[in-house]
Amino acid sequence: MAAMSSTGGLNPATRARLEQELAQLREQHTALAPRFGEESVGDSADQADMLERAETAAWMERRIHEIKELLTGGAEADYAVAPGTEVKLRFADGSEDTMRIIAIAEEAVDDADALTLDSPLGKAVAAHGPGDKITYRTPSGEATAEILEMTPPA
Repeated sequence: MAAMSSTGGLNPATRARLEQELAQLREQHTALAPRFGEESVGDSADQADMLERAETAAWMERRIHEIKELLTGGAEADYAVAPGTEVKLRFADGSEDTMRIIAIAEEAVDDADALTLDSPLGKAVAAHGPGDKITYRTPSGEATAEILEMTPPA
């Protein structure tokens, strides 16, 4: 298993989207976060509003942290297959498709043939190699495919 930082699979478009989301979240968080010492607590509606803003601010803080980890490579991940690898599959119905393995779902926005490593098919591909027949779960039951080729990123 090759160790690769979590930014290894980010393409420039995904990086730009994440940076834009981070900037927007920081701005919204600053405007939204309750200032407990500065705001007086009024009636129950005011208290409910403050609680809702605090919960939203906490969610924003978690997402900001997650994006920073993705952008800075602070989190390390072990990938059995490097993000960016092209995998050619033959499905049970005889159809073939070439997919690009990605590390995070945000990268799939512009790529209909992206395959996330944490999806059932992605996990099956990561545990096998060319020539192997794989089985994975779908909403309608188990499915099978054969890995024809795997081409690592350049």
